[in-house]
Amino acid sequence: MKPLQASSGDLNADRRADYAEMLHADGDHAAAAELLLGALELTPQWAMGWFRLGEMQQAAGAPDLAAQAWTMSLQLDPTDRQGAALNLQLIGKAPAAAALPSAFVETLFDHYAESFDESLVEKLGYRLPQLLDQAIRTARPGRFPLALDLGCGTGLMGQRLRPIADRLEGYDISARMLKQARAKGVYDFLGKADLRDFSYAGPKAKLVTVADVFIYVGALDGVVKTIAGLLTGDGLFAFSVEKLAGNGDFVLLPSRRYAHSQHHVREVLAANGFSVLSLETTVIRQDRREPVEGLVVVAGRLPAG
Repeated sequence: MKPLQASSGDLNADRRADYAEMLHADGDHAAAAELLLGALELTPQWAMGWFRLGEMQQAAGAPDLAAQAWTMSLQLDPTDRQGAALNLQLIGKAPAAAALPSAFVETLFDHYAESFDESLVEKLGYRLPQLLDQAIRTARPGRFPLALDLGCGTGLMGQRLRPIADRLEGYDISARMLKQARAKGVYDFLGKADLRDFSYAGPKAKLVTVADVFIYVGALDGVVKTIAGLLTGDGLFAFSVEKLAGNGDFVLLPSRRYAHSQHHVREVLAANGFSVLSLETTVIRQDRREPVEGLVVVAGRLPAG
């Protein structure tokens, strides 16, 4: 992806950074890193510059120098809009985190909002909305008085839910994604919220959907507990995860997305009072022309007592 913050605020530094990007694109990563380091001597407070320097140094085969650059980026921007902590984690220089930094996720989706639908659906073959829609309709035909679409993005899932929901509310961390969703006109209400500390004072919902959002959350326990509290006693919870092929509960992948194992998904659901109504392994999108396998899950609240 393009750098999220293209300008350092200094024309000379920007010119050097542009040349560094050209060298980096041509495969001369060491020369690119050297040139960008020169730009950073002019603008040492440029967090995105340090982050890009780390990426160039990593590509040049210098992981220790990359770690130093990413650490500097993180010091300059503790909210970590660039995702430096994730890169440090991936090279073993930082402990495993329970989720991606909220500021990173928000910045990422603000950056991509206008081209999101085209990129995801047309180029990456994104299929989750229709897959979840089919699974929901199979699990419980009919209508839902209230459905909450958490991490609604531009409203791709909402378009599927609208025909079966009397009231449909969507929530997302990105204001620009919400703007795109609002233009579709399918939601009765849209609100800006971080799923990890989601607070809701409205009535209990019959359906909660979380489509392609848990790829940004490693430890699911807290979020699933919150969702259990949003649902009526017979409510449905429909969601997806990327499928973890190896051992463990969840892993941060080089794509900077989390994958979860099937046994972990089942354990977290059971611990929070859900029974699995359906769980399907399927291709959910493409990534670098390779199919990405995921789990499409519909769970129901277990009877109280």
